[in-house]
Amino acid sequence: MPERAVVVIPTYNERINLPLIVPQILQQDPRLEVLVVDDNSPDGTGALADEMAAADRRVHVLHRPGKAGLGKAYIAGFRWALAEGFDLIFEMDADFSHDPKFLPEFLRAIEHADLVLGSRYHTGVNVINWPISRLLLSVGANEYARRVTGLPLTDSTGGFKCFRRQVLEDIDLDRVRSNGYSFQIEMSFRAWKKGFRLLEIPIVFTDRVEGQSKMNKRIVREAIWMVWWLRMQAIARQL
Repeated sequence: MPERAVVVIPTYNERINLPLIVPQILQQDPRLEVLVVDDNSPDGTGALADEMAAADRRVHVLHRPGKAGLGKAYIAGFRWALAEGFDLIFEMDADFSHDPKFLPEFLRAIEHADLVLGSRYHTGVNVINWPISRLLLSVGANEYARRVTGLPLTDSTGGFKCFRRQVLEDIDLDRVRSNGYSFQIEMSFRAWKKGFRLLEIPIVFTDRVEGQSKMNKRIVREAIWMVWWLRMQAIARQL
């Protein structure tokens, strides 16, 4: 039987983007389904997602009571996907910064890996519409994470990924501590330390057009100390 695949999309005030991106995801491959994890969006994203799910059996919705962070949203989505028996579990943003056209490339790459990561820096800098300050912050953060943790990735902070279910089953999701963008580093680091095969493929990242970025100073601070915590946990064999 073909492997079942689901794209987990966390949403908070994505009412404009959601009805545009979901059809584009589904048309990439008949195996793909979508799980919208909505944090009780004030703009009605959750209700719209329910309408889309009622109209298409490949669309699913998981409602959470409020905005509790990116990491917790993904963990909730991962648990749902595992319980529903999916073999391949994607992470993807709802704002078109991750282009659905790359999904077939992920599906091809995962045949030879356990975790495939879409990299903005694998073949140079493939970022569109970012101010230079944001680009320098991202490049510096990835270099910092690589030096501290040893994680052999050009883009450990990116959120366009595909996991084999075995990876998420073997990672103790109850022990994942990150909730901001360091969540991406932590999940990849845990997978790497457990001996899973990581593979990067190049993507083009385009900054969101609609809505607002979720980046803030608290998220940056979390990422700064989290990489050192991960390194100490690995040394102590506590991951």
